[in-house]
Amino acid sequence: FTFPCNICIFKKTKGTFQINKESKTFSSVVSIIMQIVLLENIKNLGSVGDVVNVKRGHGRNFLIKYGKALIASETNITLVNKKKSELNEKNISLKKEAKKIHDLINKKHYKFTKRAKENNELYGSIKPREISKNIENVSKVEIKPSQIDLDKEINKIGTYNGKINLHAEVQATIHIQVAKQEEEN
Repeated sequence: FTFPCNICIFKKTKGTFQINKESKTFSSVVSIIMQIVLLENIKNLGSVGDVVNVKRGHGRNFLIKYGKALIASETNITLVNKKKSELNEKNISLKKEAKKIHDLINKKHYKFTKRAKENNELYGSIKPREISKNIENVSKVEIKPSQIDLDKEINKIGTYNGKINLHAEVQATIHIQVAKQEEEN
């Protein structure tokens, strides 16, 4: 897109602005990758104290926002290296809590009854939010819907498997049984 201006025309192409004196366009390079230093172990990314490259949106909107990483500057890197043992202890305590939850819910069966059509398709699929509420009611353990990974969408009657990411190193497997709700006349 272009912006008309008294002095020049601004033209954006694929995340960068370019300067061209003949056509009077302005530009500055916009980086889509940033360097961060990790404050905890993150699956498929790295461990405490690692300096890694991530996309800017993932870094700002998730990792930094939730206290999982800091922007990689010299001061932040030295700070993380000094507090690495403390961060590792925190990580170990989080892992122990995750293990306790793992022991409570691993290999458990959770049952759902839903209205279904004659061909056993559900009128509405079962989403992670509904599964997390069921786990909380049955096992008295709070699981966030974002922690639940389903192999496939639950939209038919049957048995399904799901994984719950409790920690970067701890995963629990649950079994979800969907039965047809008896219709009332």
